[in-house]
Amino acid sequence: MWYNIYSMTENNKTKILIVEDEEILLRVFKEELNEEGFDVVTATNGEEAVTLAKTKKPGLILLDIILPRKNGFEVLEILKASPETKNIPVIMISVQGNDENITKALSLGASDYIVKSQHSMVEIINKIKGFLYGRN
Repeated sequence: MWYNIYSMTENNKTKILIVEDEEILLRVFKEELNEEGFDVVTATNGEEAVTLAKTKKPGLILLDIILPRKNGFEVLEILKASPETKNIPVIMISVQGNDENITKALSLGASDYIVKSQHSMVEIINKIKGFLYGRN
């Protein structure tokens, strides 16, 4: 089993950064991922996401596209251009599932793109585990 030791917390939980500006959705993601044994850090805007990615060093980032103070694409570009964050897997999550957004996200370095309405929480958690533990 592969995991990123630099993203582990002192209690051996893998850290995940969730970037979502919708409070209800953020809370649901956080609760579900905590129940799965992850250490969850949250951000509600793009600027906060960049700061937390650099300081908390998560093992994976779930990144919404529509955000205040830097959209998800801008955040992704910054993260992939920085040596300290470029190797962190980023899964884009959005209500927008058009081909243009998906292509743009993947070309900027996203590991995957999830349309929120088309995937259950179980599917999203399985994707996260796949990226973290080498099953993707």
